[in-house]
Amino acid sequence: MTTSPDLAEVGRAPRTVGQRLHNVLHAHPALSPAAVLLLACVVFAVLNPRFVRPQNISLVAQQAAVVGTLAAGQTVIILTAGIDLSIGAVMVLVAYVMSKLVFTNGLPSILALLIGVVLAVALQTLNGVLVARIKLPPFIVTLGTLSIYTAITLIYAQGQTITLNPDVFLLWTGTTIDIGQFSITTGVVLMLLVYALVGYMLRKTAWGRHVYAVGDDLEASRLAGIRVNRVLLSAYMVAGLVCAMAAWILIGRVSGADSNSGINANLESITAVVIGGTSLFGGRGAVVGSLIGAFIVQVFDNGLALAGVDANYQVLAVGILVIAAVSVDQWIRRVKS
Repeated sequence: MTTSPDLAEVGRAPRTVGQRLHNVLHAHPALSPAAVLLLACVVFAVLNPRFVRPQNISLVAQQAAVVGTLAAGQTVIILTAGIDLSIGAVMVLVAYVMSKLVFTNGLPSILALLIGVVLAVALQTLNGVLVARIKLPPFIVTLGTLSIYTAITLIYAQGQTITLNPDVFLLWTGTTIDIGQFSITTGVVLMLLVYALVGYMLRKTAWGRHVYAVGDDLEASRLAGIRVNRVLLSAYMVAGLVCAMAAWILIGRVSGADSNSGINANLESITAVVIGGTSLFGGRGAVVGSLIGAFIVQVFDNGLALAGVDANYQVLAVGILVIAAVSVDQWIRRVKS
């Protein structure tokens, strides 16, 4: 007579290396992009020692500031199992409005900045209402508002590029801070502050836990008493606030506003989030991973350029990274199930 194995003994059976790796990656989504970033830095430093010079590292940080900030807002939306294709268009429109209010209308920079914050939140609130209240798919909604916000920017700008006076406060985010041989801008510091705030909200508040819960299982969250529509709407509003900060950083970087600036910011922010380990299916990820993802993109662009690689191959490398990141996420979800 055979006996069935004791379930407790089965539970205590040694796990395979794959299972252990899966558990680590599932618990720490930012671990794999951090390893990719470290490996990339080592490889590019070997290929060209100029890569690790303080001046070059400073340049990479400054280049990552705008898209990195946008990626923080994009992360909040993607964690709810949504996506925002219009986030870059919102940033460009808000940056142009703030700059023109100062340049043409003579408004104080502080007032223009506040108007920009209100405008960004209002534009993202429209996205949130269409998704949470009208129940339209986030992809379709933001694809439509991408065209709308881009058209409004072009009509409002009328082909004009604005260059602000150097003493205008809106250009504060372009101020350089020297730390030894390193040189960063206050825009980079502002980006890090945005990540610290968003990270705290997601990890240490009830709102953050609700964002993760809604992204993981919307119907179960509703049955648990979570106000799903309010959480979805608030996610887009938080993203709007982040857009305003990204617009301010953009103004400091280009010394004004240009309707053609940040033209690829929509997709670049999604790329940073995906490479950073946040699941496109929602409910899993860490905002710090998006920061790492933004740096990975800039490191690859910069490192491959220093290595003399054609620009087309730089785009190819980023595309491979995106597919690899999504594949890892799918593997983690499949094994978890």
